[in-house]
Amino acid sequence: MAQERTGIATFKSNPITLIGPKLKAGDSAPDFTVSKNLLEDVSLKDYAGKIKLISVVPSLDTGVCDTQTRRFNEEADKLGDDVIILTVSMDLPFAQARWCGAAGVERVITLSDHKSSSFGEAYGVLIKEFRLDMRSIFVIDKDDKITYVEYLSEMTEHPNYENAVAAVKSLL
Repeated sequence: MAQERTGIATFKSNPITLIGPKLKAGDSAPDFTVSKNLLEDVSLKDYAGKIKLISVVPSLDTGVCDTQTRRFNEEADKLGDDVIILTVSMDLPFAQARWCGAAGVERVITLSDHKSSSFGEAYGVLIKEFRLDMRSIFVIDKDDKITYVEYLSEMTEHPNYENAVAAVKSLL
């Protein structure tokens, strides 16, 4: 049974339970399996040799998640080809594709954790009460070591965009 962590996160000030371990800088990035589209699953290995910024959002169809994903899409152009930005949510791949098309998001790769919550459980962000992934940021180097982690304590708050981008730039 996966570890449950309580008393560390809220949704609109109401406590929520996170499933999985709390990762930290220096940890090896756990593998995961998520859906790139309806028929294609990918894992951490599919992005080997790249610096990875993983932006986790509960759902692209909410205001903060929308802003977070658009912001990292803008940053992607400035970071170069050694960096890949992945946005993970529980949204279905159809909804992710629709949202990206409507938002003009082309540089961020959206990945769906809806099938097995593999990412959420491995990275300690699966919200037990909602079966959504908690807003968080992970920066992983080319050797799949975590170099930066931000777990938000309130689901409706924005991450620290500047710190996340600085963490990526420090690896270039």
